[in-house]
Amino acid sequence: MKISGVDIRPGNIIEYEGGIWRAVKIQHTQPGKGGAYMQVEMKNLIDGRKTNVRFRSAETVERVRLDTKDFQYLFAEGDTLTFMDKDNYEQITLDKGVLGDAADFLQDGMDVVMELHDEKPISVQLPDTIEAEIVEADAVVKGQTASSSYKPAILENGVRVMVPPHIGAGTRIVVDVYERTYVKRAD
Repeated sequence: MKISGVDIRPGNIIEYEGGIWRAVKIQHTQPGKGGAYMQVEMKNLIDGRKTNVRFRSAETVERVRLDTKDFQYLFAEGDTLTFMDKDNYEQITLDKGVLGDAADFLQDGMDVVMELHDEKPISVQLPDTIEAEIVEADAVVKGQTASSSYKPAILENGVRVMVPPHIGAGTRIVVDVYERTYVKRAD
């Protein structure tokens, strides 16, 4: 499906210069001279490269529809991750790089959504938030105010996040997977 370059929105998957790209950020610019254009920051879903491209309203790009399927994460072995198709129980292995930094948050048995293009896995979407236990938290420095100060803490998966001063080791918290930030204390 062809769309105008100025109609690209964050999250759109487009075909550009022979690659499959996801629009990450967009900025519509209307200079005093010349025509308006859309500045699009894109990430290649095959090799992870990033690029910035200007699209004018006269330019069109091919919008790509990806198939999505529910998978379950099973285990990691070296730099490969194994997932199971929840419909037919077939297993598939992917390179850890396909997930990027989000791979740190994978948990055994976690349900994920795999995006496929021509039956080939392109990306894996984890839940936006996960629950994790804090294994190590720095002590509160006396005199810090509770309103704006956060302290570093290390989660059970080794990821470092900033948490409010009242959160200590052994506490379960909810973490935003893609922003790597503290959301709230787990119930």
